[in-house]
Amino acid sequence: MVSFRFAFPYIIPLSFSPLFPPRLPPSSLSSLSSPFPFLRSSSSFFNHSPRRMGSLSALIDPFLYPTARRDDSVVDDYHGCQIVDPYRWLEDPDADEVKEFVEKQVKLTESVLQKCDTREKLRAKITEQFDHPRYDPPFKRGNKYFYFHNTGLQAQNILYVQDSLDGEPEVLLDPNALSEDGTVSLSNLSVSKDAKYLAYGLSSSGSDWVKIKVMRIDDKKAEPDTLSWVKFSSISWTVDGKGFFYSRYPAPKEVGTLDAGTETNANLYHELYYHFLGTDQSDDVLCWRDQDHPKYLFSASVTDDGKYVLMPIEEGCDPVNKFYYCNISALPNGLEGFKGKNDLLPFTKLIDDFDAQYYAIANDDTLFTFITNKNAPKYKLVRVDLNDPTVWTELLPESDKDVLESACAVNGDQMIVSYLSDVKYVLQIRDLKSGSLLHQLPIDIGTVNGISARREDSLIFIGFTSFLTPGIIYQCNLESGTPDLKIFRETVVPGFERSAFNVDQVFVRSKDGTNIPMFVVARKNIVFDGSHPCLLYGYGGFNISLTPSFSVSRTVLMRHLGAVFCVANIRGGGEYGEEWHKAGSLAKKQNCFDDFISSAEYLISAGYTQPSKLCIEGGSNGGLLVGACINQRPDLFGCALAHVGVMDMLRFHKFTIGHAWTSDYGCSDNEEEFKWLIKYSPLHNVKRPWEQHPDRLLQYPSTMLLTADHDDRVVPLHSLKLLATMQYVLCTSLEKSPQTNPIIGRIECKAGHGAGRPTQKMIDEASDRYAFMAMMLAATWID
Repeated sequence: MVSFRFAFPYIIPLSFSPLFPPRLPPSSLSSLSSPFPFLRSSSSFFNHSPRRMGSLSALIDPFLYPTARRDDSVVDDYHGCQIVDPYRWLEDPDADEVKEFVEKQVKLTESVLQKCDTREKLRAKITEQFDHPRYDPPFKRGNKYFYFHNTGLQAQNILYVQDSLDGEPEVLLDPNALSEDGTVSLSNLSVSKDAKYLAYGLSSSGSDWVKIKVMRIDDKKAEPDTLSWVKFSSISWTVDGKGFFYSRYPAPKEVGTLDAGTETNANLYHELYYHFLGTDQSDDVLCWRDQDHPKYLFSASVTDDGKYVLMPIEEGCDPVNKFYYCNISALPNGLEGFKGKNDLLPFTKLIDDFDAQYYAIANDDTLFTFITNKNAPKYKLVRVDLNDPTVWTELLPESDKDVLESACAVNGDQMIVSYLSDVKYVLQIRDLKSGSLLHQLPIDIGTVNGISARREDSLIFIGFTSFLTPGIIYQCNLESGTPDLKIFRETVVPGFERSAFNVDQVFVRSKDGTNIPMFVVARKNIVFDGSHPCLLYGYGGFNISLTPSFSVSRTVLMRHLGAVFCVANIRGGGEYGEEWHKAGSLAKKQNCFDDFISSAEYLISAGYTQPSKLCIEGGSNGGLLVGACINQRPDLFGCALAHVGVMDMLRFHKFTIGHAWTSDYGCSDNEEEFKWLIKYSPLHNVKRPWEQHPDRLLQYPSTMLLTADHDDRVVPLHSLKLLATMQYVLCTSLEKSPQTNPIIGRIECKAGHGAGRPTQKMIDEASDRYAFMAMMLAATWID
């Protein structure tokens, strides 16, 4: 059973999303890279003095920008509208011309970063504070406990095993031994019910492609099993330990020449398989495919009683799915009877349309409990008997205000549920049979970023973080009548004093009057006179909620650059349920940009900062957010950091898993949807602000576009095409351009969309982007 609802695979086990952030908030490891009474001048733009403009001008001479060939003959017809795509050639990652373009951009960016005087100070301080032990909540299988641990600067977390919580821990799997540079990472894992075997997925260079391998746990001996071309897959063992279900794509035709993770072709025809231990992958049982629906995505989980395999089916990123199940305990010859045959498993279609989301959290034989948003945009729990699938009963009604984030069966007939209340987590113990509230668990304002529990467990573990809490693992004993909640482990960051900072939550009125929550984190006792650098972070898409989490790099910014850090919970996310999500998607996507712009305007009018001191940041869908906002309001920001952004809104659906995002964006193949996409697509809306406002000396903010060569989620072509376009339109197409703020790209090698990035790469990237921000905002170092 999965204990957290998900869309589809990303970084953290049990947390899935085809675009960017995980459903669960990031741990302190992943948050490093992630994926937080002044009156404005009447001329509300950068307010750079001539001297400041001159200093930026010295960073990059317009003649030093790489010349990118423009091919204006590439024209697409979108429903009678002719759209030129002069940098279409940048879509081929294997072309020599593209490699040359990337090489020149890397050199240009390095020349700029070398002039950033805080770069090495940031790197040293982030490294120093990141060098602390970190743990994930332990989980139990059989009679053993498993957990992840990092001593501090190890490239990847190490998986440990121990016979009891007090037993001597042993290294079970160390991904750091699998590559010299730490770029092979553990993407997912599953331990068999008897704790004899570990099946685990390995990713190279951050790619979504995974190879599944198997290890014997007692003697740590590797089994010969190797499964390839796995992507967007769970791993779920049958209770007999003979094998497991997993998902994959057909192998590419040109396997020998493929550098997995750099290709851009669409991922189609997902398939569900069962693998018997000790057999070749070619002998695996094909359990399900759907040739009529090539975009469908399949996952599988075996129920705790071992009787059923459950198969949610998704097509896009909307929180909707079909739901099929197969009673594997009733198969005449078991799964062995399907060996060597072409027969698919006899799945029963419980839900066969995409009207809502359904995920099972528990079952008692044929009686299943689901978490769903069916007629409940803030989610609820319902129950159905498979013997009478037409009758659904409500177990836990939808809350009037709070969003039901997760539910997990524990301690026999209890469940632990988490709610999101104004972007803050609430934890409860409830009765699994009646839904009634038994206990409220006392947690601070922050985020539950992991719950380790099964129905058979009375001892559960809860991971917690906040802006000022690096990490706490709570141990909760449910054996007695009153839950005994105590700290099991707590993360301590050297040199960090939480008492030196303050967190506020404010509500900003957006353009249409909607109140947008925003967290503001800063050092205590600073005077908000508009002089402080400010970092504003946002996402706004795919039903993903940005909840409080700790970040070493951002605490360094607040402590040593005097920065204010803000997270805007704009529409498009899941902070207030499905209605909040829908209010920022499809035809209403502009609400996301309006919300973010309104948040920036609030920070200025309230005296937190000023335009020349304000940096905006976002990744993936958040990269799109940043790209759209600097196009629409270049006067409002002094710096912009856009990570792995979706920048070409007319062609995103043609590459890798991009077709899944049409549920949030729409698709240019549809005329109505093309009309709203073309209005905000970052690639197609780069304009010269000084020509639009000839009475004001406007320019784009200093901008860094970040991408990586093995990002097969949002392929690098998005950032490369926008980079070439911005440099041409703003910097190189005029004899003397008013654009003195630099437009650069940071292109990482042997890295992907964010998952599995080794610690040193995360530190280097954070140092580079925030050093760039510091110089562009004229922020000075504070010892």
